[in-house]
Amino acid sequence: MHCPFCQHNDTRVIDSRVSEDGATIRRRRECEACGERFSTLETVELKLPSIIKSDGRREQFDAKKLRQGFDRALQKRAVPEEQVEAAVRAVVHAVRMSGERELASRRIGEFVMDELRKLDHVAYVRFASVYRSFQDVADFREEIEKLERGLPSSEQLPLLEAAALASGQARAGERAKKR
Repeated sequence: MHCPFCQHNDTRVIDSRVSEDGATIRRRRECEACGERFSTLETVELKLPSIIKSDGRREQFDAKKLRQGFDRALQKRAVPEEQVEAAVRAVVHAVRMSGERELASRRIGEFVMDELRKLDHVAYVRFASVYRSFQDVADFREEIEKLERGLPSSEQLPLLEAAALASGQARAGERAKKR
């Protein structure tokens, strides 16, 4: 490893530590010539599949672009950074485990939507609206209704005022029938 300060080609490792997730190793180094200390991060580099875009272009998988997509969907949402990182790692893992040499961008979008559905429902709907090119409010309503049907009843909260109003009116009608 070359020293970033004096460009000497011999540095010595002082300390090595594995990250919490086990994916990286942080090495503390010292230059033999100038004595300056610096840190390096060592990660495994695996060949990920090429991505086939909707227009037919092919490009290399880019985890930074994936993270940007998560950040855009989760903008101004209170989701802990650790959970976002875990979701990004889960998508990268799913891409890697696909075993494909090439993967359609639509498939990666589905992986992202699965993770966003677990993290934050608002972010999920935001991402779905762009990913599925929603044309009007009816598309949003349909996606929200699908999301609500997938929730256990104890966690289910109406995402639209109309849904809340309709369920309240239905309960009032049931009570009136019981009297």
